[in-house]
Amino acid sequence: MQNWYNIFPKNTGLSIYVWIIFCLLPFYFIFRSSSSTEIIFGIIMILLFFLSYRLSFISKSWPVYLWVGVEMAISIIMTLFYGYVYFALFLAFFIGNVQSKIGFFTLYIVHLLTTIIAVSLSFFTQNELFFAQFPFIIISIIGVILLPFNTYNRNKREKLEGQLEDANKRISQLMVIEERQRIARDLHDTLGQKLSLIGLKSDLARKLIEKNPDSAKAELSDINQTARTALKEVREMVSDMRGAKLEEEMIHIQQILKAAEMEFQFDGNAQLKSTPLLVENVVSMCLKETVTNVVKHSQAKLCKVSIKESPDELRIIVQDDGVGFSGTSLGNGLRGIRERLEFVNGSLEISQANGTIVVIKVPNAIKQKAKEGLI
Repeated sequence: MQNWYNIFPKNTGLSIYVWIIFCLLPFYFIFRSSSSTEIIFGIIMILLFFLSYRLSFISKSWPVYLWVGVEMAISIIMTLFYGYVYFALFLAFFIGNVQSKIGFFTLYIVHLLTTIIAVSLSFFTQNELFFAQFPFIIISIIGVILLPFNTYNRNKREKLEGQLEDANKRISQLMVIEERQRIARDLHDTLGQKLSLIGLKSDLARKLIEKNPDSAKAELSDINQTARTALKEVREMVSDMRGAKLEEEMIHIQQILKAAEMEFQFDGNAQLKSTPLLVENVVSMCLKETVTNVVKHSQAKLCKVSIKESPDELRIIVQDDGVGFSGTSLGNGLRGIRERLEFVNGSLEISQANGTIVVIKVPNAIKQKAKEGLI
């Protein structure tokens, strides 16, 4: 259920000022009455409606249906006696917020029938004012038909998106835990055996240092070699952990686009041969951010990724068939991509042609320096 302060419906295609007008209009209809008794009775009905409307938002279980029933009765009275039908729109919005499927359809059918019956009877009981607003009455009936389903589906979608976000956070946490466990296993496998060997050889060298100095020196030499080997393996392992491989990132991108129900086309080779590990790490992160923007903002059905590695530069092109972009300012994601590329003397180009085209270019600085005679 929405919070009680959401009296003015959101995301219904109407401005909040329109809903404020709907709140003030009943007073206009009431003060057209000639009898002061009718005016006082109408004001009481309006105040009672909004009181019930507020209570229906903050109530739970069966009192919700009680207050909705009161609101329906007031809406029928206002339609029959004053020609004011727009309370039905407030009710239509609220019914869309009912989470119970049975409760939703029950209230929807009852509200739709009572509104149609009340409007039909008003054609025989109301004056010219009611007939003058006939187009708006038709629009209100259409709103009573469509608005509850629109609100109901939107709330359901937001709930599913929240659950998906929670699931993604949980997956991220599990991935961190798994990565920590993997690092612990790698460290254990890499260092555990060699450190145990160093400990045993150290004890043996200590015992042999007086009895057999030559054997002790051999053991110390083995200890030195084992320590160097362990240090080399640790450095290699840390290097692998720090570097994001473009080939692995392409697998993740394919999974992301598949989950977003986008067609994926790839051209080129993700196994880079002459690109340094640092540059590969940077462009992998930039490519990931670019595809994430495609999924979030493009509304595309197709995403193409092209990787071209030449002796002079590495070029990655990401193209989609989405809605493109507006404005000249870059979002935080694109700004972050540009800052990363500047670190490796790279560049980012963005253009529009039946969608958006993003071109990432990074020069091969080592080969350029060699040609210039600097190295």
